[in-house]
Amino acid sequence: MTKKYEGTVGVENLDLEIKDGEFFILLGPSGCGKSTTLLCLAGLLKPDSGEIWLGDRMVTSVERNVYVPPQKRGVAMVFQDYALYPHMTVFNNIAFPLQVGGKSKLEVETRVRATAEPLGISHLLDRKPRQLSGGQRQRVALGRAMVREPELFLMDEPLANLDAKLRVHMRAELRSLHQKLGTTTMYVTHDQVEAMSMGDRVGIQKDGILHQVGRPENVYDSPRNMFVGGFIGSPAMNMLEGTLVKKNENVAIDLGMSTFELPNRAKEAVKEAKKSEVVLGIRPEHTTIGKCQKNAIEAKVSFVELIGRELQVHLTAGEEPLIAIAKPTERLEVGQRVWLAFDESKIHIFDKETEEALV
Repeated sequence: MTKKYEGTVGVENLDLEIKDGEFFILLGPSGCGKSTTLLCLAGLLKPDSGEIWLGDRMVTSVERNVYVPPQKRGVAMVFQDYALYPHMTVFNNIAFPLQVGGKSKLEVETRVRATAEPLGISHLLDRKPRQLSGGQRQRVALGRAMVREPELFLMDEPLANLDAKLRVHMRAELRSLHQKLGTTTMYVTHDQVEAMSMGDRVGIQKDGILHQVGRPENVYDSPRNMFVGGFIGSPAMNMLEGTLVKKNENVAIDLGMSTFELPNRAKEAVKEAKKSEVVLGIRPEHTTIGKCQKNAIEAKVSFVELIGRELQVHLTAGEEPLIAIAKPTERLEVGQRVWLAFDESKIHIFDKETEEALV
C-alpha cells in the first residue's frame, strides 16, 4: 500500500500481515506514517495504490476500484483525544454506535452495561465527560469502540494524554482486556516502552517505510539497521564510528581514541561484507565501567544521573558521547577517567554507508 500527500510520501509500499487475534504495535517517530496507515485501514483515507484485506474480505483496492466505507468494515477506532460527545452521558457515548445502527433499546441497554463492567465504569454511566478523569475518559472511549464488537480495533496513541503513572496502569489494563476479548488490534505509538511491553509483535516505521517487524525481544536483540537499533531501547544504543583494521592477527575497529578487537562471531561477518567503514553499536546496559584496560576504551565522566535502582553515567570517549549503566553504590566523579568494557556477545556492527546491520 502507498499513500502520498501532494507528492510527499505518507506510506510507501507497506506490505504487512497482522495475525488473527494479535496485538500488533506500529511504532515510530512523529510523521513516519503510523496514523496514515491506521486511517487507510479504517477507510477514512483512500490509498493511492495497493489493497487492504480484512480476513477474506477485500475492503480497499485502488486498481480494482473497491472501497468499503468505514461503517461497513467492522472496524472500531480509538483516538488520542478520546473524541467523546461532551453533551452526552457516558451511557449515551458508549451507546451511540448501537443507536445509530438501529439496535433495540433493550439490546443497547444490555450491551452497554456488559461493556462497562470489565472496564470498571459501570458507576459512571450517568456522568458526562467533563466529570471524568483522563483515565476514565479513555475507558469510555474504549467502551464505545468495544460495544460494536468489531473484527478489528485500531488505536491511535490512546494513552498519550495520560500522566506517566496512569499510562503504566492503562497499559496493563489494555493487555488484560485484549486477552479477554481476543480481538485483533493494531496499536499506534511513538513510545517504545509501550511497544516493548504490550505488543505481540512490533513494526518499526520511519519516513513511511516499514523497517522491521518481529517480536519485541527479537527486534531489541537483532535490529536490522541503525535506525531500529537507535530507536528501540532507553537509554538509546551507543553508536561509535570506526574503521576495520588488523591487530595482532585479529580484526579490530579503530575508534580513533582506541581500538576494539572483535569477537570470533563478528570477524567472519565483517570479512564477508568486505566493508572498512563501520559503526559499533552497544547498549548502555551492556557497557561496564571498570579498571581493566584489556579490549576496553578510555572515557571521561560528563555527568551522572541517579535513576532509582541504577546510575546512568554519561561519558565522552574522544568526542563521542556514551552512556553506561552502573550500580547506585558506584563512586564516580565528573571529569574522572574510566575504562569501558563491552559485552562482546551483545555488540552490533553496522555498515556506515548503508546503515544496515552486519552483525
